Parts: sequence; structure tokens; C-alpha cells
Amino acid sequence: MLGFLKGDPKKKLQKAYEDKLTKALHAQRNGDLRSHGTLMEEAEKIYAEIQSLEQGKG
Repeated sequence: MLGFLKGDPKKKLQKAYEDKLTKALHAQRNGDLRSHGTLMEEAEKIYAEIQSLEQGKG
């Protein structure tokens, strides 16, 4: 009944994914390739979670 108050987990993951990509971009531009690699790995894990949520609904 109050499902609209719960929030969308996909939106939360999408925001986290975009934040990781932004941080990775800044790390790459600053020459910190180690941090860039770590952030990209984390972003890929979040993307995989988003994909699994989409497949679960479809």
C-alpha cells in the first residue's frame, strides 16, 4: 500500500554508477591510473547489479 515511499533501487544504483564513472574520469585526468582502474571495476559491479535488476523485471 505504501510502496511509493520505498524508493526505486535501480535509481539509487544508477546514481552510484554515474558517480563512480565521474570519479574515475577525474582520476584518469589527474594521472592517477590506479584509482581509475579501481573505480572502473566498482562501476562495472554496480552496472552488473543494474542489469540483473532489469532482467528480473523483464
